[in-house]
Amino acid sequence: MSQLAQTQFNLSTRGQGLYEFTRDVAAWAQDQDMQAGLLTLFVRHTSCSLLIQENADPEVQVDLRNFFARLVPPTTDPSMAYLTHTYEGPDDMPAHIKSAMMPVSLSVPLVAGQLALGTWQGIYLFEHRDAPHQRQVVAHLAGQ
Repeated sequence: MSQLAQTQFNLSTRGQGLYEFTRDVAAWAQDQDMQAGLLTLFVRHTSCSLLIQENADPEVQVDLRNFFARLVPPTTDPSMAYLTHTYEGPDDMPAHIKSAMMPVSLSVPLVAGQLALGTWQGIYLFEHRDAPHQRQVVAHLAGQ
């Protein structure tokens, strides 16, 4: 018989960067007492993303942040002069562009009651805004 469970993870960010919340998700999924299923995570915002990424070497997160900052600089950069949505700050429209380039939802299988993540994989919220924000990630677990 199939089971469903839902919750929301509330994450506080301190500005641009990757915020790992794997342990919270894994603990919640394990508490649902399902052996097999599929977890879906969905972020309820348009200026941040969700990623599964390496969680062993913090330099990976630094390099990802630097890469996307270089790829999509703030609107104060002359290369971004074509943008028109600038009234919410120089980081806002670039945050929307980054969010359009990266996933806002993730699926992770549940196998033998555990998230089927690889050894070095972690679940991250990728904050694209400079200011601190409160972010919500909805989790939906379907399984048995």
